[in-house]
Amino acid sequence: MPQDACVVSAMLAQQDAASEAACQAAAGLALYQGVLDDPVGSAMRALLGLLAAACPEPAEVRRAYNHLFVLLAEERELDPAGLPGDAWQAHLLRRLLHDDNPFSRKAQAAPLAAMGAALLEQARRELRALQTLFALAPTELAERAARLCGEPRPFPSWDELRPLGWADPPEVVTRLRESTDWGALAEVLAEHYAAAGSGIFARFLAFRWVHRGGESVLEGVAHPDPVRLEDLVGYEAEREPVVRNTERFVAGLPANNVLLYGDRGTGKSSTVKALLTAFAPRGLRLVEVPKEALGDFPRLASLLRGRRERFLVFVDDLSFEEHETEYKALKAILEGSLEARPENVVLYATSNRRHLVRQRFADRDSAADDIHLGDTVEEKLSLSDRFGLRVRFLAPDQPRYLAIVQALASRRGLELPEEELQQRALRWAARHGGRSARTARQFVDHLAGELALP
Repeated sequence: MPQDACVVSAMLAQQDAASEAACQAAAGLALYQGVLDDPVGSAMRALLGLLAAACPEPAEVRRAYNHLFVLLAEERELDPAGLPGDAWQAHLLRRLLHDDNPFSRKAQAAPLAAMGAALLEQARRELRALQTLFALAPTELAERAARLCGEPRPFPSWDELRPLGWADPPEVVTRLRESTDWGALAEVLAEHYAAAGSGIFARFLAFRWVHRGGESVLEGVAHPDPVRLEDLVGYEAEREPVVRNTERFVAGLPANNVLLYGDRGTGKSSTVKALLTAFAPRGLRLVEVPKEALGDFPRLASLLRGRRERFLVFVDDLSFEEHETEYKALKAILEGSLEARPENVVLYATSNRRHLVRQRFADRDSAADDIHLGDTVEEKLSLSDRFGLRVRFLAPDQPRYLAIVQALASRRGLELPEEELQQRALRWAARHGGRSARTARQFVDHLAGELALP
């Protein structure tokens, strides 16, 4: 490295107490180490380390700054609900609000008075450290990085990045931005965790249980289906007991596991998804689990147990062939195993069949060696009876189908004579698999697109 560059670097290192303090602050995180445990946090730590070094390699500084800038640009410029501040500040605040750690979990589980003094003091110390990182001036970092690289002009600064839209920030964000001592706001932050949750459960309303990298993990769904209960025309009577059961569940009252079964296209799955839209503001969350993963339920339950949220574990299109044995795991979930089901978890399943396990007449002949064949058959046929609430959804008759079409068309503001609307709806059903709520919606979607064209 040229000698004059080292001289510049040494001068900047003496002047850059902020970078050194930020490095020490990052290294001192324990409870909140997860705030920086992501690509953006790692990139910021790498850049700060180089800026605080006595004689860094210019090429490394350039790569580190560019890498951090691109990560922040991708996050900030595409953010539909940006928080106030520059791109780094918005990122750090969001990570802080969502961080899942002993402090944030204890704040959700018990009043602040029940929190250990040592835990609260450690949280205060680390909040002050995070404030040091929050206070980093992007223009100064851009200028120092450019000078270390021999550039006459500063690098582009991430305080000039702009999101797609702005969020209405929670009160705790405003308090943090205005405060000169984040440590003094530990109680305020604890109140936020108690109300909003933390970790993945604060970031998402819906989840999938997926198999990845040799293990099953909980994955957030960024854009869950926004269907509403009022959108599901024609099946108000069927969904009423399901809605009432869910309302009791989110209120912390006893509630049943639910099986929604019947004809295809009648809105069974949409009903469950619409429950999330209706009750998410009251703490309801939806976790979709494939039937093949029902054996993972004990591990999933351990992740959900004790959370402030109420979880519907959703198994869609549930049925079993005679050779499949996953129904035994379902039986354990419904009837209870050695480990009790968490009180904040219920199971909602949909199926096209009332009897969830397919049973053939041929099975009776092939099971001649089963001494207790009747018990085996009964175990399979009675599986659905283990759901406390079972609701049947039948395909609509012609008057009901036409009423659904009429209601959907009215909501879309489609202007068409009633007789023509009905005739076209019936012809559509005849060509597209028969009458159902799904067929009615598809017809109205088609009609809306057709009428919109000149």
